[in-house]
Amino acid sequence: MIVNTSHFVLKLAETEQERAAAQRLRYRVFVEEMGARPAFDGDVANREVDAFDPYFDHLLLIDTRIEDSENNVVGAYRMMRSETAAQGQGFYGAQEYDLGPIIRSERAAVELGRSCIDPAYRNGIALHLLWQGVADYVLRNRIELLFGVASFAGTDPHDYAQGLSYLHHKHLAPPSLRVRAREACCVGMDIVAAGDIDPLVAVRQIPALIKSYIRLGGWVGQGAYVDRDFNTIDVCLVLDQQRIPAKQRAQLLRGRAA
Repeated sequence: MIVNTSHFVLKLAETEQERAAAQRLRYRVFVEEMGARPAFDGDVANREVDAFDPYFDHLLLIDTRIEDSENNVVGAYRMMRSETAAQGQGFYGAQEYDLGPIIRSERAAVELGRSCIDPAYRNGIALHLLWQGVADYVLRNRIELLFGVASFAGTDPHDYAQGLSYLHHKHLAPPSLRVRAREACCVGMDIVAAGDIDPLVAVRQIPALIKSYIRLGGWVGQGAYVDRDFNTIDVCLVLDQQRIPAKQRAQLLRGRAA
């Protein structure tokens, strides 16, 4: 566990009550804010839940100033290791991407997903604290590869033509780790030719989470996946933890629990 001595606690969920608090945050962000369609029972319980949740470890960022324990989770991430996926029902991302390159690599991997932060905390250190928690998890479990889908809001790729094209031309994964979007909902990311990209416009279009992966040395897979149930355009990010630049690695490990 990592504790920020002011008012944040970063930890893995240990109880069903803590997991439920994360699912309530996910409901507020993904369903109420972004217009996602709940997988099941979401409208009844005000929780965004799916069949993969029991197989994930759930990283929580808790604001201890909020006395309501059902709603004090202000940031969340979920993480599934490759051995858990192999023993259970596989990776969530396999619904959207052919993850064969990652699986065939036989390297220790973790799937990251459902990253969300309460709107009131998005301009602070919340995302950095979540990444500290991920770094701690990766080191403790000797993870080599990190991957997962991250989203652009909406379902029209042309709204993000510059950003998607920038990712494709500048940060496409090498062939050995190049996962590919499933055919049924795949759209090409090379909407704009490399020479016609305006880097300033492109970077503005890319969500903060995706930019975090790229700053850490991450790549994107081939093609984007249009998820109409979730009202998003998803890209699959792949990160080899050995490629994380020394400066960013030091920043992530600052405050790591012993």
